[in-house]
Amino acid sequence: MPKQAYSLSRPTSQTSSVVFASPHSGCDYPEWFLRRTLLNAHTIRSSEDAFVDRLFQSVPRFGSPFLVAGAPRAFVDFNRSSDELDPALIQGLRRRPITPRVASGLGVIPRVVANGRAIYNGKLVQEEANHRIETYWRPYHNRLQSLLDETCATFGRAILIDCHSMPHEALDTLVRTGVPRPDVVLGDRFGASADSYIVEEIESAFALEGLRVSRNAPFAGAYVTQHYGRPVRKQHAIQIEIDRSLYMDEARIEPRADFGAFQLLIDRVIKHIIEIGKPRQEMAAE
Repeated sequence: MPKQAYSLSRPTSQTSSVVFASPHSGCDYPEWFLRRTLLNAHTIRSSEDAFVDRLFQSVPRFGSPFLVAGAPRAFVDFNRSSDELDPALIQGLRRRPITPRVASGLGVIPRVVANGRAIYNGKLVQEEANHRIETYWRPYHNRLQSLLDETCATFGRAILIDCHSMPHEALDTLVRTGVPRPDVVLGDRFGASADSYIVEEIESAFALEGLRVSRNAPFAGAYVTQHYGRPVRKQHAIQIEIDRSLYMDEARIEPRADFGAFQLLIDRVIKHIIEIGKPRQEMAAE
């Protein structure tokens, strides 16, 4: 099994109400799992937000905690509800409503990776699905909620930044409609998961670095933003999707030669976003 459900990097002292998380950058693929899958060790990684944990590793240095999922997305998807179980993959499920994500094979225990490539030959027993959820999914989300609760208690609110990357090709449909290709897509569930001024500040942080930003198209946020984004309770959640081609060779799943330069750019974005959640900013906003 993957070695851990999550890793948490904390600052010496948390100085901001912003909390960062990366649910899809886990890359601990057990040998038994690789033997079981139809895919090779390279293709199984195609749904992974590779190197996002490295891009955001400086978060604690600027005063915020950073939570990173330990298990890979192909094994268990932390950006899905625990009840998004796929009857086409898992034996013996009782009849239940099926979300579009489950129907496409991307439930909490995924049936496919990118481009619809099947992970398994056959079905999994329900006990195995339950074990993955209880051993990895639930501890991660319990820790995330506790971080947000602690942050709210200290600062009066919490702002969750859910960090992701997107395939360059995912934006091709936008280009075909004549919309300029964004480098970054911010998802706030069309305004439901975060106050607009917070999203505007995050957009400004990326734009100041010369990156083109769009909102909610084609990614408005999934389970994490939907579940944790509660602005009326002073708990905000914003999903960030960064075009992978900006920092990695997508075909080889390797950092680009200029990865370090892009990492420094993200450092400046991180610093700007963390400033949004510092107490003096909160008083100014109110």
